[in-house]
Amino acid sequence: MACGALALLSAVSPLIPGPALAQGGCYGEIKTFATAPAAPGFPEGIAVHGNRVYVSGPATFGTAGQGPSTISVFDRDSKVLKSTIQVAGEALAEEHALSCIAVDDDGRVYALSTQLGLLRFRKTGHGYVQESYGAPLPDLPACVMAAPGEACSPTPFPTPPLPNDIAFDEEGYAYVTDSLQATIFRYPPGGGAPEIWFQSAALVGSGDLPIGVNGIRLDPEREHVYFSVSFSPSDTSLGSIYRLPLVEAPEEADLELVHDYDAGEAPDGFAFGKSGKLYVTLAAANAISVLDEHGVEVSRIESAPGEEMPLDAPANVAFNDPAQMLLIVNHASFTGNAAHFGVLRVWVGDKADPLEKPSFP
Repeated sequence: MACGALALLSAVSPLIPGPALAQGGCYGEIKTFATAPAAPGFPEGIAVHGNRVYVSGPATFGTAGQGPSTISVFDRDSKVLKSTIQVAGEALAEEHALSCIAVDDDGRVYALSTQLGLLRFRKTGHGYVQESYGAPLPDLPACVMAAPGEACSPTPFPTPPLPNDIAFDEEGYAYVTDSLQATIFRYPPGGGAPEIWFQSAALVGSGDLPIGVNGIRLDPEREHVYFSVSFSPSDTSLGSIYRLPLVEAPEEADLELVHDYDAGEAPDGFAFGKSGKLYVTLAAANAISVLDEHGVEVSRIESAPGEEMPLDAPANVAFNDPAQMLLIVNHASFTGNAAHFGVLRVWVGDKADPLEKPSFP
């Protein structure tokens, strides 16, 4: 949004800050960082390590018979596409997708594959070597149909696993959201089989595509795990940000509501700033919601009319620290508009609360 438009809106809305000018631009100003190839399209995950920006996809259905999933590697400063990592070993005749990604302290990239589980990519020379890090998420029966004592999903009917987002803690555990099985799984340090960390009916989605629990991050104090639920089980027009204490086995009573969204806004991915603010993508509202440390929305960022690449189902967010900008992945999941596949940059005058990037052998 242009600085002049922000100045006008800030005069009539307390949620719109004035146009704070700086080297990076003005608050909320949106520009294109990079475009993503139409094939495979539907990018979703993003991670930044040093001067590299990693963008993963496709995160969609209907991929049977198409090419492999990929991770695009961009130069953070020049915005040039440096290389493309192709996932090996997918059964391409069947549904296959790559959702979100993370990096460790050594710059290795972790990616969630619907078929192959948690993959790791290690930079070697001019390319990347693919490794299997964690087993695929299990296909759980619905608890209403499960045998006594059997691991199950709190969904009202059987749904397949759908790994979505990933976040590491200081000890090296990887927390992964399963959007269709209302479950947060946890992989042990060094990889292996995922275990159920938390389940609740509050994580169940609703609607034609019941996407429930979605984005996930640790708070700056490393005391809580925050996550989004895109479509509430009680009302498809509602979505929420929740948090749980970062403990070995949280209970239902530990679940705490941080913020409710309505009007079908669909909170998706998010990131904490160094300021303590939480930047949340609203996939259905095509906006970025900014929450303060108390969970109160203090501003909302939207594209100006006529933008060549507007926000279109923004999915995930990372920081470009030197420029004090957010990098937002345009998923374009509802429109399917290939011209909108890409990454946008949004100046917010904030830097990242650094993500945990553990070191592994």
